[in-house]
Amino acid sequence: MNSALPPIKIFSGTKSRYLAEQICKDLGIELGEMNIQHFSDGEFEVSFEESIRGCEVYLVQSTFPNCDNLMELLLMIDAAKRASAKSIVAVIPYFGWARQDRKDKPRVSIAAKLVADLLSTAGIDRLITMDLHADQIQGFFNVPVDHLYASSCFIPYIQSLGLKDLVMASPDVGGAKRANTYAKYLNAPLVLCHKQRAKANEVENMTIIGDVRGKDVIIVDDMVDTAGTICRSAGLMMENGAKSVRAVASHAIMSDPASERITDSALTEMIFSDSIPYTKKCSKVKIISIAGLFADTLRRVHENKSISSQYLIK
Repeated sequence: MNSALPPIKIFSGTKSRYLAEQICKDLGIELGEMNIQHFSDGEFEVSFEESIRGCEVYLVQSTFPNCDNLMELLLMIDAAKRASAKSIVAVIPYFGWARQDRKDKPRVSIAAKLVADLLSTAGIDRLITMDLHADQIQGFFNVPVDHLYASSCFIPYIQSLGLKDLVMASPDVGGAKRANTYAKYLNAPLVLCHKQRAKANEVENMTIIGDVRGKDVIIVDDMVDTAGTICRSAGLMMENGAKSVRAVASHAIMSDPASERITDSALTEMIFSDSIPYTKKCSKVKIISIAGLFADTLRRVHENKSISSQYLIK
């Protein structure tokens, strides 16, 4: 790191420590010392165990359920502000509550905006995140947002598979733009799945738009929760003559019974980033690390350099 710049300190919440440690290893620095003390009623207290006065502080914490992860991050931000940090950057590989980004029916909250307000009020100066569920969430913040894409980690792996009859697919119309960017970069056709939901996490009907016969299909999504949609899509592709079906998704939420569904599905492979820790066992799941992507971004932000050159696709 450039010694002429303010010192950089990286700290982590409880559930993202595995990623923060790898980021620090890639940067050649030590992970900062922090203590989180839990009380018997579930309340907890955050304290930095070293001076951060005048430092650029990066707080690594994905805000996946339960709510303790978000609350930990908010307390870390507040503690850093009160400890006179020069700047506070929230590094949130998985930005939780992002699916609630608009008012799609009467009398509902817009949770993504609420979380953005909480982070801003707590005192962040910048947000670094990856593959938001909806790009417009960046506009909920009045501080700079660096929105990274896991595609820069996934595409080299896809290319290494050497699939000659590659087709990119989206599991729903809403993800068409994401899948189309992969298709353009890899010079592959695009197919879509049109689905109708009975209710949240339950697909009622699904049809394919496009030809998959004799093709090696890769389904692209931003997250997998219960895996119902992705597994049903894979089965439908195989029924329509696909040679093989794989899937890539940035965030492995993987609520039960997702692992069992993927194991029993027509998928050859399910590829995730490690934005969320995946601790269950599934022989079809492959995890690709994003630590290098975030380490390079943190280095560039610290040194006031452009980060756009590291994007393969957007």
